[in-house]
Amino acid sequence: MTKQKINIQPPKGKLAILTPGMGAVATTLYAGVIAVNKGISKPIGSHTQMGKMRLGKRTENRYTLVKDVVPLANLKDVVFGGWDIFPENAYEAASHAKVLDQNLLEQIKPELSQIKPMKAVFDKNFIKRIDGSNVKTGKNKMELAEAVRQDIRDFLKNNHCDRAVMVWCGSTEVYTPATAVHQSVKSFEEGLRNNDPAISPSQIYTYAAIKERVPYANGSPNVSVEMPCMNELAQEMKTPISGSDFKTGQTLLKTVLAPGLRNRQIGVAGWYSTNILGNRDGEVLDDPGSFKAKEVTKSGVLEDIFSKEHYPELYSNISHVVRINYYPPRGDNKEGWDNIDIFGWLGYPMQIKVNFLCRDSILAAPLVLDLALYSDLASRAGMKGIQEWLSFYYKAPVAKQGLKSEHDLSVQLLKLENTLRFFTNEEIINHLGLTYYGVDEGEE
Repeated sequence: MTKQKINIQPPKGKLAILTPGMGAVATTLYAGVIAVNKGISKPIGSHTQMGKMRLGKRTENRYTLVKDVVPLANLKDVVFGGWDIFPENAYEAASHAKVLDQNLLEQIKPELSQIKPMKAVFDKNFIKRIDGSNVKTGKNKMELAEAVRQDIRDFLKNNHCDRAVMVWCGSTEVYTPATAVHQSVKSFEEGLRNNDPAISPSQIYTYAAIKERVPYANGSPNVSVEMPCMNELAQEMKTPISGSDFKTGQTLLKTVLAPGLRNRQIGVAGWYSTNILGNRDGEVLDDPGSFKAKEVTKSGVLEDIFSKEHYPELYSNISHVVRINYYPPRGDNKEGWDNIDIFGWLGYPMQIKVNFLCRDSILAAPLVLDLALYSDLASRAGMKGIQEWLSFYYKAPVAKQGLKSEHDLSVQLLKLENTLRFFTNEEIINHLGLTYYGVDEGEE
C-alpha cells in the first residue's frame, strides 16, 4: 500500500460541542467531562481518552494511547452548548434526569449552571409525547434553519471558540423516510422555504450544521444524514457527517454475540428482544411513530450480520422481535432481555438468555464525546461526507450508497483504528502475519 501523508491541522483554541437536546445523555456528558477535568472521575468508556492501539508489528510491542497517536482536542479546551425545548440549565436538567448522584452534581454545579439551552426547533408532529416552551418561531422552516445557523455563529463568538461540532442528543422523532424533497440540496431548500411537512427538526439542525461547516453526528434513529440532500451538501461544504443511532445497550451486545455465532456457523431460529425504560426517551418511544424509527435501527443489525443470502440454511428464517416498554419507575436504568434460540450440530436446539441491566446515559455519554472529538479530527484532516470509520458507535451505520453497512463490532474497531493509523502515516494492520509462519510477506 502506498502511504499518503495526511495534513492534519492542529487542534488550536477551543472546541464547541453543541448538542440538540440537553436531557439525560447530554447533561451526563457535560457533567462527566467537567468531573474529569476537575480530577473527580475517570473517562471510562471513552475510546479517545482510555483506548490504546497497536502501532507497527507485534514484535515491536508498541501500544499507545489513542490520544497520543492522533492530535485530538484536549478536554480542557471543550466548551458545551445546546438547544432544548425546556428552559432548565444543565445543572437543573441533570438533577431532573436523576442519572448522576446528586453529591457529584453539587461538586460541579457552578460549571453546569452556566450551560443554558438555546431555544430549540420543535414540531409536535414529529415528537408527540412531550412538549416545552423554549422553542423557536418563524414564518417557515428556512427561517428556523437560519436561526440555528446564527446560534452557532453567536455561540462561537461569545465563547471564544475556534470551531464546533454538533452531536444530536435529542429525542427520537416519528419515522420519516426520504421523500422527493430530500433528493437534492435544491429541493430541500425549496422545501424549507415552503414548510414541507416531511422536513423534521433534526433535518433542520443537520442542514444548519453542514451549512456552517460544522461536523454533524446523528446519535438518534432520526433519518437525517442518510438523506441524499445531506450527502450532497456535506460534499459541497467539505464537512464530515456520520450516523445513526448510538450503539449502547442491547444492540451493543448483539454486535458482539451475533458475529460470534455466525463466525462459528451456529444457526439462529429466533431472537426476542425487549426493553423496559423509564426516562424521557422511554416516554417518547411509547409513541408508535417514534418507536418505528427505533425498531428500524435495532432490527437491521441482525439482518446485516447474519447475511441470510450467504447462509440460507442457518439464518433465512429468523424470527426477530423487538419491543420497548415505557416503565417510569426504572428511570434511566434500562433493562434489556434477550432470548436467543440457536441450533448446532445436526440441528440440535439450544438457547442463550441475556439480561442486561444497564444505565442508558452512562453508556451513551462517552460515545458522544468520542464522536465529537473524532468528527473534529476528521474535519481538521480534510475529510468530508460520510465517515464510515465511525460506524463503531452506531446501531445503523451509514455507508456510501450501494455498499452494505458493517455491523461486526470487532471489524468496526479495526476500521476505526486503521483510519487513525492512516491519518498518522502508520502501517495499516491486517493481522495476516505471514512472516510468523515462515513465509516472507509479499511472497506468492
